[in-house]
Amino acid sequence: MIERVLPPGVASAWTARDPEVRLFPEETARIEGAVPSRRREFATGRHLARTALARLGVPAAPIPTGDRGQPLWPDGLTGSITHCKGYRAAAAARRDRFRAIGIDAEVHLPLHDSLIGTVLLPEEQADLARLAGEHPGLHWPAIAFSAKESLYKAWFTLTERWLGFHDARLRFDTVHGVGGSFTADIRVSAQTIGGTRVPPFAGNWHTDGSVIVTAVTAE
Repeated sequence: MIERVLPPGVASAWTARDPEVRLFPEETARIEGAVPSRRREFATGRHLARTALARLGVPAAPIPTGDRGQPLWPDGLTGSITHCKGYRAAAAARRDRFRAIGIDAEVHLPLHDSLIGTVLLPEEQADLARLAGEHPGLHWPAIAFSAKESLYKAWFTLTERWLGFHDARLRFDTVHGVGGSFTADIRVSAQTIGGTRVPPFAGNWHTDGSVIVTAVTAE
């Protein structure tokens, strides 16, 4: 599904299982001592990232991990990796086309009631209640949670700064069946990078009924 939420120019790869993967030493060092399930997730994510990069004509290279757990992509490239139960995906693009990418996958289940206020602004809760009436059968708070996770990844790639759930106001602009688009209004002081203002963020979402995928890109 990941290709459904990404614009042209972004390469992607996905799988529903964890194949046997050989990691680069720089990557292996990151997961020493991790439980087997985490090691498999990590290895699969790196394998998918290299698959996406290969589709851009980029040879296999290590993708180490930064201080916040973010993947460190080869020079001139950007991307994102995600995983949830039964689904793993990666996306990559050249930085001269996209400055940042964030992707996320979540199981399509209701978001726990205790998280609603933590994740969603009051106005977002009102919007999603309306959408639930117009488009029933979709777990809208879970879709919004995934969208904010994708947004955070793209934001952090550009700024290397924290973004809380309430620091962004989502608006789901269009809905068509089991997918659509959204925009994000960042509610923190204006940020610049190298004298250039952080660009607006927009994204897409899709679900097959079992898994939600979302993506945010910044040009």
